[in-house]
Amino acid sequence: MAGTASGRRILALGDSLTAGYGLAPEEAFPAQLERVLRAEGRDVTVINAGVSGDTTAGGKARLDWALGAKPHLAILELGANDGLRGLDPKLTHANLDAILKRLTAAGIPVLLAGMLAPPNYGKAFEAEFKAVFARLAAEHDVVFYPFFLDGVAGDRGLCLPDGLHPNAKGVGVIVGRILPSVRRLLERGTP
Repeated sequence: MAGTASGRRILALGDSLTAGYGLAPEEAFPAQLERVLRAEGRDVTVINAGVSGDTTAGGKARLDWALGAKPHLAILELGANDGLRGLDPKLTHANLDAILKRLTAAGIPVLLAGMLAPPNYGKAFEAEFKAVFARLAAEHDVVFYPFFLDGVAGDRGLCLPDGLHPNAKGVGVIVGRILPSVRRLLERGTP
């Protein structure tokens, strides 16, 4: 999946949802997104910088390594594991804020993918967690996609047996739904 020297490199920084947990590499979100964008005639390479189990703190810790790929644009998909573990939304906000500041300082336009917390931590936690992403999108003026798993979460036919991770068909649904936001990101990143 190497793009030409003139092509745009999109860093997909995320957790298992980006990495493609339980899927073949060509079924993962970055690979499917790249295929769809190339089918539209776009010269892009989508870099899979997803690490299963990663929290926002983990993503922040490996950001410099990920930037070694010299991306032109970034899709930031982190927070699912923060929500699953019931981590303080203030920490999630601080970590994502630091990542967004670093990407902005590097001149890299960002698409921020939001996440929802599981219901087992209560309504107050759910609301506070969800608000983190919208607030950050507004504070940093980034392209915002409110829920990465929109249309997939809770659909057994689109998830692996664990009920949490999308199967290849589910990833296709994610790609289809997030595509208009990715196009807006590409517009922001046009030289």
